[in-house]
Amino acid sequence: MSLNKHLYIVAFDIVSDKIRYRCVKILLSYGQRVQKSVFECILNDKQFLEMKSKLDNTINLEVDSVRYYLLCANCEKNISVSGTGLYSYDEELIII
Repeated sequence: MSLNKHLYIVAFDIVSDKIRYRCVKILLSYGQRVQKSVFECILNDKQFLEMKSKLDNTINLEVDSVRYYLLCANCEKNISVSGTGLYSYDEELIII
């Protein structure tokens, strides 16, 4: 498995408030929330599979949906935001 990190966009549509809350907690431990049901996660392959497994075991597969989009490095450079929110990715950035 690759130790290189990749940007994943994770979007969900979850019916139950209780399950949605659990999924948000999982996703917050892997990335940042950029919209109510959209997260940006910078993960290696192992982290992605771990996160996906946790979400798969949490949602109701008959009524809920979680989508994972892997953005290539070239695609990542073309991210733009209108309105509130910023996109910034600097793995070396340390905030004290």
